[in-house]
Amino acid sequence: MAINLQKGQRINLEKENGAKLQNVCVGINWGAIEKKGLFGFGKSKEAVDLDGSCALYSEDKRHLDTVYYGSLRSKDSAIQHSGDDLTGDMNGDDGLDNEVLTLDFSRLNPSVSYVAFVLNSFRGQDFGSIPFASIRIYEGTPKRVNEVFAKYDIANNPGFSGHTSMVMGVFYKKNGEWKFNAIGEPTRDRKLEESISTVRQNYL
Repeated sequence: MAINLQKGQRINLEKENGAKLQNVCVGINWGAIEKKGLFGFGKSKEAVDLDGSCALYSEDKRHLDTVYYGSLRSKDSAIQHSGDDLTGDMNGDDGLDNEVLTLDFSRLNPSVSYVAFVLNSFRGQDFGSIPFASIRIYEGTPKRVNEVFAKYDIANNPGFSGHTSMVMGVFYKKNGEWKFNAIGEPTRDRKLEESISTVRQNYL
């Protein structure tokens, strides 16, 4: 399923052989902020705590459930969170995702029509100050990437500078089939609760 996904693009979750995509992972990778010492001598690292979260909504846009660092599994067990990473990569990019959310469409409660993924900077650290931060949405497992179909490089994108939260994308059900809307938009939200409300008002 080799798809170069652009922001705002909508796609069907269908593989090249026609089979429907059943499992999706959203992986987030980021690094600690490097700071210079007093008078420019020496360097230190400042831990960065980014939080990937997932909110579920009904067809009439009611908020049904949230998967985040404080609740690692959805009520129907269809979505799993790998756990909270409080620091980011302290010694440079190791190429691994710091947090991964896994979605199994076959286990989702039938009342769920939208699954939105958001990212918040817990300590309010500006995306633009983080040396590297990227998000990839892919087919596979937390330990194996089969095919990446969306990626956002938020640290090196000037559009994310000055922001501490963003909406990554929304999976939505249409005529019984799941599709994906790659949103990739920064927001002015400070807390997860605000992001959940922003998604409901603007992106469903």
